Amino acid sequence: MSTLIWCLLIAGLLPILAKAPVVYFQNRDRGYDNKHPRAQQMRLTGVGARAVAGHYNAYEAFPLFAAAVLAVIATGQVTSSAIQLSVAFIVLRLAYHILYLLNADKLRSLVWFFALLCPVLMLAQLALAI
Repeated sequence: MSTLIWCLLIAGLLPILAKAPVVYFQNRDRGYDNKHPRAQQMRLTGVGARAVAGHYNAYEAFPLFAAAVLAVIATGQVTSSAIQLSVAFIVLRLAYHILYLLNADKLRSLVWFFALLCPVLMLAQLALAI
């Protein structure tokens, strides 16, 4: 179960970690505008804009994963499959963000799909087990 908790913690931190490239590109854009950071983010283009999109997507991916992990723990259905899917989710989400920055759109979308499948399969396995 500790692997699931670690994956949940890492997944919760991924949106914050994904902010680092955004800050870098904001600093390159006439310095970080702490009074209007979102307006400045909207001005970013190219890799900076992709960094912002990846940052927001990390927030969007978290709730379903968190729900799946918490459901697995709450039902006592901690299986090797659930653990493997949790680790795969983390690895795929890291790859997703890197691919977003590299502008590898087709591969990024495929990785996004496989990352989405991880919590879906975790929940489906629970539904079949209960």
